[in-house]
Amino acid sequence: MSARALFHTAPRCVEIREVPTPRPAAGEVLVRTVCSGISGGTERLVYRGEVPAESALDDTIDALAGTFSYPFAYGYACVCEVAESDQTVFAFHPHQDVFAARADDLIALPAVDPACATLFPLVETALQVTLDAGSGYRDRVVVLGAGALGLLTGLLLRRAGWRPLIAEPQAWRRTLADSLGLATAAPEELGQEQVPLVIDVSGNPDAPAAALDLLAHEGTLLIASWFGTKPVVLPLGGAFHRRRLTIRSTQVSTIPARLSGTWTRARRRREAVELLTELPLARLCTHVFAFGRAAEAFEAVDQGLPGLMHAVLDYDRSAVGDL
Repeated sequence: MSARALFHTAPRCVEIREVPTPRPAAGEVLVRTVCSGISGGTERLVYRGEVPAESALDDTIDALAGTFSYPFAYGYACVCEVAESDQTVFAFHPHQDVFAARADDLIALPAVDPACATLFPLVETALQVTLDAGSGYRDRVVVLGAGALGLLTGLLLRRAGWRPLIAEPQAWRRTLADSLGLATAAPEELGQEQVPLVIDVSGNPDAPAAALDLLAHEGTLLIASWFGTKPVVLPLGGAFHRRRLTIRSTQVSTIPARLSGTWTRARRRREAVELLTELPLARLCTHVFAFGRAAEAFEAVDQGLPGLMHAVLDYDRSAVGDL
């Protein structure tokens, strides 16, 4: 029996190939994928070929060994059923219909829609961004970008006591954010208000430079965006220097040292699992494509199809089904 896996073969080219079905080794189980999610940030960069070929796929995920040299398999959001128990689990694994995984790497899921559960990595990332933001009771924070990660970050920042303002150029995304109870503005409407914290999740290489003008004295720009090979120009002249501004990255692969006394990756994942049942994920999970139409799904993500917030590949649909 063979399995089917998605491979990137060239910029903006993906294809489904047959691969041998792995035989589970000691400590592994065979799982069948129900749904997998396509990240609108990282995976769009990967699809476009905007990642250095020599970069590691992900040093922290066993299933992502190797580099971005073609052809390669990539992805990290599979919702699966364990073959022998029908237990629903999450696996950090590329898009593939059947694979073997270490049992202790699988994350047990609550009763939640499988398509929505593919947002788990973004929920965990948004939680880490919120932790990195620190405390800010009733302080204004500007979040640049109203993609899925931006909206999840805004929702969690609000829970943590901040007053998030989502800056987004696309009107339909602002409308969705408004319907979730988040304050929004077009970037040109931000005005002269200076805030202690700006978080960039836009993926726009021009955003960090504009963000510096929004920061108050000793304010911080927290960058969650990954720009790949796209250059980012920062004006580090008088305003940046004299206002003692800070530019800092936030990333989910590790726990920062300042939080290591109370937070571990295991705790963060437990908290993220609980959030799956508390956050309005169904509002963000907007498009489902049959796995056999993965090329169309990636093209839609790449083109920024209006109304598409999060795209999911469904392995149980017919090859022609999509939503």
